[in-house]
Amino acid sequence: MTGVHRLFVNAQLVRCDAAMSVEHADLRVVDGVIAEIGRDLERDDAEVVDLSGRWLMPGFVQSHVHLCQTLFRGLADDLQLLDWLRTRIWPLEASHDDDSMYWSARLGVSELLLGGTTAILDMGTARSVDPLFTACGEAGLRAFIGRALMDRDNEAGLSQPTEAALQAACDEADRHAHHARQGYAFAPRFVPSCTEELLRQVVVEARRRGCLIHSHASENRAEVELVRELTGRDNLVYLHGLGMSGPDVALAHCVHVTDEEVELLAETGTRVLHCPSSNLKLGSGICPVPELVEAGVHVSIGADGAPCNNRLDAFTEVRTAALVQKPRLGADAMPAALALALATRHGAEALGLPAGELSVGKLADLVVLDADDLAALPGHDPMSTIVYAMRPASVQSTWIAGECVARDGRVVGWDRADTVAGVRNALGRVLERVGL
Repeated sequence: MTGVHRLFVNAQLVRCDAAMSVEHADLRVVDGVIAEIGRDLERDDAEVVDLSGRWLMPGFVQSHVHLCQTLFRGLADDLQLLDWLRTRIWPLEASHDDDSMYWSARLGVSELLLGGTTAILDMGTARSVDPLFTACGEAGLRAFIGRALMDRDNEAGLSQPTEAALQAACDEADRHAHHARQGYAFAPRFVPSCTEELLRQVVVEARRRGCLIHSHASENRAEVELVRELTGRDNLVYLHGLGMSGPDVALAHCVHVTDEEVELLAETGTRVLHCPSSNLKLGSGICPVPELVEAGVHVSIGADGAPCNNRLDAFTEVRTAALVQKPRLGADAMPAALALALATRHGAEALGLPAGELSVGKLADLVVLDADDLAALPGHDPMSTIVYAMRPASVQSTWIAGECVARDGRVVGWDRADTVAGVRNALGRVLERVGL
């Protein structure tokens, strides 16, 4: 055997596989991939990691995040979506430069890794996404990232001419095509920000390069009505007519969808990215996830951005996703096992990653949980405990490709004091520019 060879022993494995099985076993990692699972595996020349008293699960995969917004946490509270965008988020995003983008991403990535998230689908702003790639690369986070494309006039001056916006995205996609752990996703913001020409060209250019297409859709009733005014059609029907549907298309929210749109999502395999805390905080509504899943729609989970959550915490999202459906449909509407599957295996499927479960051949993106966390004891059912009781403080360590990237409350690749100082300095400059 060559390269990284680690053997995790004496672990309780919460596998998040199709059977959502739990077992006591050892797990071998070779060259960043899970190579073997079983009892009392031969140690050979492996570096042994003893997980006695710990649980091992696959890393959370968050399928909708805005790292560029982490710096704005707490600056856009108690607003509905369109006002939130027009009066706060777009002006704040317009005030970014490359340095502040980097520190915003570094703050977000730190929170994600410390909370057990190992992969994300991220939408930047209408600026260079290079600083986002830099921060993710330094920390080792898996990430698909794209510029937020906007070619309709925008109150904050974020929009670009159609060809300029598209060319910038194509150039970035080509420039970042060969990262080991990062990839590009074309990211038209949403229909009210994008012309039909831009959306059609995004579909062509993204598929030419084999990239994901990442957007927002049907988050808020006012947005749905605005799309009808602009296009004469329902949101997802309009996008489908432009070719923007299919397994390579990931649409955040989909809270307000018609029966026809649900059928379209299921038939085309278009991915729905559920952001329960964001939907609640912005007053957008509750996505009908159990009904979507029953109809055959692919659903995964993300935190959205820090200004509309205000956390990037996968434990909060998976717990909220499970709880919010119960008053509508009954206590058994969203079992813990289903919620956990959406936050792990389904997220990996949405991103096209061989990850999100502890199975041979999958990426060794792992989270070690403290089974003795007082907030989680006695932990009779690990899946229930993870979904309903655990929190980021329950994470003992996070591993990506079999390499430790966070341990005991610190990110391996960064100094915490440097992160705090960089974030505070960058925020001061942004607030001065935006006039807040």
